[in-house]
Amino acid sequence: MFSSFMINTWIVATMVAVVAGVVGLFVVMRGSSFAAHALPLGSLPGAAGANLLGINELFGLILFAGLGVIGISRLARRARHDAATALCLVFLLGLGALFLGMSSEYSQGVYALLFGEVLGISTSQIAPVAGMSVISIAAIALMFRPLLLSSVSPELAAARGISSAGMDLAFLTVLAFATSIALPVVGALLVFSLIVGPAAAARSLAARPLGALFLSAGIALITVWAAISLSYVSNWPVGFFVGAIGAVSYAIGRLASRFLQADRAQAAQVPSISTTALPG
Repeated sequence: MFSSFMINTWIVATMVAVVAGVVGLFVVMRGSSFAAHALPLGSLPGAAGANLLGINELFGLILFAGLGVIGISRLARRARHDAATALCLVFLLGLGALFLGMSSEYSQGVYALLFGEVLGISTSQIAPVAGMSVISIAAIALMFRPLLLSSVSPELAAARGISSAGMDLAFLTVLAFATSIALPVVGALLVFSLIVGPAAAARSLAARPLGALFLSAGIALITVWAAISLSYVSNWPVGFFVGAIGAVSYAIGRLASRFLQADRAQAAQVPSISTTALPG
């Protein structure tokens, strides 16, 4: 499990988990789960096109994820955000079918990108993933306050001069980076589970945004590490374990949140000594 050929997997998976946890909290807060699901699927044609051209598939993923961001942002100005996301997804998937039809040697690569490949991380992928991870985390750190305000209260953000359209475009760009670097590890079908599951659990457990941010990254790390270990032992796709652990973590987070709320409500109903009249 910790052999030399697995080192690349652990390094890349750790970076992917941290980025997914940080970005995922704002995905949950902004209700952008559909976009987090659509962007990785829509970027698959980029990998197929890069394979046809003989270049690194990561660059193709980034390019088509960027096209998805531009399409969603443009169409969302004239239609509902979910409708714009669906239209872009359908168009990009159509391109993917075309590119795959032009190549008969990419079936194994498609399978790896759909379901994740725990042993498929090469040394050449580490530097691009590290660079994109640093860019994604730095972007979230720079726009943390306006992004948080526009996520919690768009009206108050607009009153303070924060452009809703600008924040949507900036966040979708960061989300595209995050989903592109997560694809080789988790797979397109379940990349959104790594982004949404830990973040939703952290939001249920933590009251403060900054605490929820660190907790989301921590849960994502545990999820990915456990998924890689189980995938190595069982030879099952890592994406399956990421999805299962993500769902379990969210369920635990919701249950714990209900117990905490019940305890707080019960504590609020018990009169304190200072406000209760003592006999005699």
